[in-house]
Order: sequence, then structure tokens, then C-alpha cells
Amino acid sequence: MTRDEVFTKVAQIIGSHFDIEEQEVTDQTNIKNDLNADSISVMEFVLDLEEAFGTEISDEDAEQIETVGAAVDYITNHLA
Repeated sequence: MTRDEVFTKVAQIIGSHFDIEEQEVTDQTNIKNDLNADSISVMEFVLDLEEAFGTEISDEDAEQIETVGAAVDYITNHLA
């Protein structure tokens, strides 16, 4: 799966999870600040990512993911 494909899928998840237009999502979109995500929303988002991509994201790694681009890069680098 290419980075662009991962980005598209992540943008779709963000669009449905945070009620934002997918077209508004960029690599620089900050999950907590731009999407007004609290810790529970972030945790649910990470669970959605894990389910969608069939990967595991540790709590420590999840805490380091602040932007959409960071999430996309993480998933791209950890896909089997």
C-alpha cells in the first residue's frame, strides 16, 4: 500500500470520526488541536486505525503521533 493510499484511508477515517470533510485533511492537520480531539477521541481514532490497517499501535507510539502526516508515516512504515 502506497503512502497516498494510506493517507486517503486515514482521511476517510478522520472524516467520519471527527465529522470533518476529507478534503480539509492535510499532512499538517494536528489531531488534538485542529480536530479538537480529547484523549478518548484520540484513543478511539487509534483503535480505528488499528482495525482499518490490521496493525498494532503501542500506547507509547500513539502518544507521539500528533499530526495526520505522522499517523500516515507510522502506518506506512509498520504495514507488513
